[in-house]
Amino acid sequence: MSDPRLAEPKFPKIACVEDVEDAISILEGRWKMLIVAHLYGEPVLRFSELRRAIPQVSQKMLIQQLRGLEDDGVVMRTIYPQVPPKVEYQLTELGRGLGPVFLALLDWAQLRRASLGEGDVAEDESPGLQN
Repeated sequence: MSDPRLAEPKFPKIACVEDVEDAISILEGRWKMLIVAHLYGEPVLRFSELRRAIPQVSQKMLIQQLRGLEDDGVVMRTIYPQVPPKVEYQLTELGRGLGPVFLALLDWAQLRRASLGEGDVAEDESPGLQN
């Protein structure tokens, strides 16, 4: 582990726990991480494209989750005044800063699959995030 914060296991300091709680509160919920992941795959997505990309989420819930991400500065919404209305979403600079988090999750998912015997861990095969 190259990060010195992970070098020695110890109880986290209160400030560290509060920071983690703050970060998790912004991304908590079933759909927010998936929304952000899809916006990494395509730099700009219309609402209808996000809806098709995550068919399990209801329209109402998708709107709520997008508004929450927008309120927290992770996603930017652009509304074009036309009929029918055109609404596009993209990650803000703050949202793009989640890239290392997603890469770490991808690495962990591969490690988990390997530990369960469901696949090999191959560094060169892991999908990368474009910044």
